[in-house]
Amino acid sequence: MTTTTHRLPMILAELEAVSVERISPTFVRVELGGPELADLGVDGPFRDQRIKLVFPNDRGELPSFEGADESWLSTWREIPAGERGHMRTYTIRAVRGSGLQTTIVVDFVLHLAEGATGPGSAWAAAARPGDRLVILAPRRGMPFGGIEFLPGEARHLLLVGDETAVPAISSILEDLPDGTRGTAFLEVPEAGDVLDVRVPAGMEVVWLPREGGEPGDRLFPAVLAHLGTPVEGRIDVPAEEILDDLWETPTWSSSGEAVDPTVTTVGHDLDGLYAWIAGEAGVVTGLRRHLVKELGIDRHQVAFMGYWRQGVAMAS
Repeated sequence: MTTTTHRLPMILAELEAVSVERISPTFVRVELGGPELADLGVDGPFRDQRIKLVFPNDRGELPSFEGADESWLSTWREIPAGERGHMRTYTIRAVRGSGLQTTIVVDFVLHLAEGATGPGSAWAAAARPGDRLVILAPRRGMPFGGIEFLPGEARHLLLVGDETAVPAISSILEDLPDGTRGTAFLEVPEAGDVLDVRVPAGMEVVWLPREGGEPGDRLFPAVLAHLGTPVEGRIDVPAEEILDDLWETPTWSSSGEAVDPTVTTVGHDLDGLYAWIAGEAGVVTGLRRHLVKELGIDRHQVAFMGYWRQGVAMAS
């Protein structure tokens, strides 16, 4: 087992698959464990907490982070891509147990589109108990980031995502107290991907199976009709206007847009709404444009995240 001897501000360690379950045609649920997870923790609910997973390299080997210090990431990136392994971002779907028995659950999407299988989905498709990977995760009491769901005093929630965002939205829903008002729209490849998720009283969940359609085909009309601006079909965005690293939150803009985190109030018909939208970058861009530019929703009320982009390989 490779682990770190230098205490980093985050957990960087090998984990083992404790259990593997195919929970739907598209999703594989893997429970991961290791003694280092005894230090896992954040200040409050995990919500949409992101983690990094490093999968074996092209020879099926995991990189060693034994003795890693704060320079580990730059050192790892200096290794040729085919040798260093493949890093991808995932959401903690659930945390189970405590202390040395702590495990985390990660739901993997097996495929995004024809021919789009990446190292994460390939690993999950073949995973068996005992298989190993490396995790980068928050250590209790240390700053880590990776939680974007920050609704503040919002009176109404709008959660929108495709299959890549289903784990994050499911985790958010299960952390919300009863009485929270809002709607979640979840677009998945097929009807068999509708999962059993605890939904607090006051929240509505709408599952939208594509059944062979393109990403966004069901999301666009459903979300816009919900907002009172019905359209037929999808919103097409020119390819040159889609950012591979689309990430727009109340405090950060990947496009370089000026952000004033002190602005917290707005005065339009959708005052009180907080929108969290993630998934394919082109779909997210189209929804962002409509909400912010067409409906005039203040950008401090929204988080828009491109988890992937159709036809573009994700970088480590």
